[in-house]
Amino acid sequence: MDVAIAFSAVNSVLLLGLLYIYARIAAHSRAANSIGLVVFAVFLLATNVLTVYSYAAMSPFFGSEAVPYLSTISILEFISLAVLLKITI
Repeated sequence: MDVAIAFSAVNSVLLLGLLYIYARIAAHSRAANSIGLVVFAVFLLATNVLTVYSYAAMSPFFGSEAVPYLSTISILEFISLAVLLKITI
């Protein structure tokens, strides 16, 4: 469960970076696509913050069978966000 929590926290940091970049682009261009990316990043950031909290607070309630799936989801999201950040920069 610690792996899932750690990767979800790192995902939140990556999303903060993406949100900063997208907000700067939106402020300069005022394009609908850029504003949509800001909204996307905000909602995904909220999801990750809630995920970190729920994993930490409710970890005793998760069965040991679910932990590998939760970790895999967090790791795959990390890879996806890292690629998106690399492409954006």
